[in-house]
Amino acid sequence: MKILSIDTSSNVCGVSILEDTKLICKLDAIAINSHSETLMPMISDALDKANLSIDDINLIVCDIGPGSFTGIRIGVATVKAFRDSKNIDLVGITSLECLAKQLCDDIPNNSLICTMIDCKNDNCYYALYQKNGNELDVLISPDSDSVQTTLSIVDTYLEDSNETGNIYFIGDATSNYKSDIEKMLPYCYFANSKQNLLNSYYLGLSGLDFYKSGIEATTPDRQLNDILPLYLKKPQAQRQLEEKERTIKF
Repeated sequence: MKILSIDTSSNVCGVSILEDTKLICKLDAIAINSHSETLMPMISDALDKANLSIDDINLIVCDIGPGSFTGIRIGVATVKAFRDSKNIDLVGITSLECLAKQLCDDIPNNSLICTMIDCKNDNCYYALYQKNGNELDVLISPDSDSVQTTLSIVDTYLEDSNETGNIYFIGDATSNYKSDIEKMLPYCYFANSKQNLLNSYYLGLSGLDFYKSGIEATTPDRQLNDILPLYLKKPQAQRQLEEKERTIKF
């Protein structure tokens, strides 16, 4: 199976082409506020380097967020256009699951993985997973909150569930708030700086795992063909507008 995997949820635009689990081509480019100009040429370049056309692709995997609101919209719209015009199966995977997947080859089975993506002002997107063979079991679904509240939620979950296994942290927020994490959860491990960056190859692997597992594995965060962006937070412009509306006196 030939897979086209794209990630537009951060300042890095990533495109990978896989033959099942084998990486054929991987391209990354800095795309701050320029995903709309960057993505299609990168896809074309990746296909050329792999000596393939879009008609050779059997599955497209797209990062549905959370992350850059504009980047996510561009990525989802692009892959939906491919799906509609070429009738290619499409899978949406969250940024948080993609990060967790990047650790799976390096950690023991049953380990816990907390993924945290910085969303500014001491807030983060987060989720908690457990490695189950080649699969990831969702223990805490993707959400957003302050970093301190997130760590309290994870700590409470560990206490309530009597989890005693290793817990690993990955994502840019885990490096930005490493000292806070170590204070609350001293028996933890951290991914390296390279692993904290989203990787379109592992996004493709996550999509392949989901596709192979069958439709019964569908969840609100992982859909086959009918995908939607996962925002978790309102855009800043909308939050500012709502704040202004609350202060207006009639």
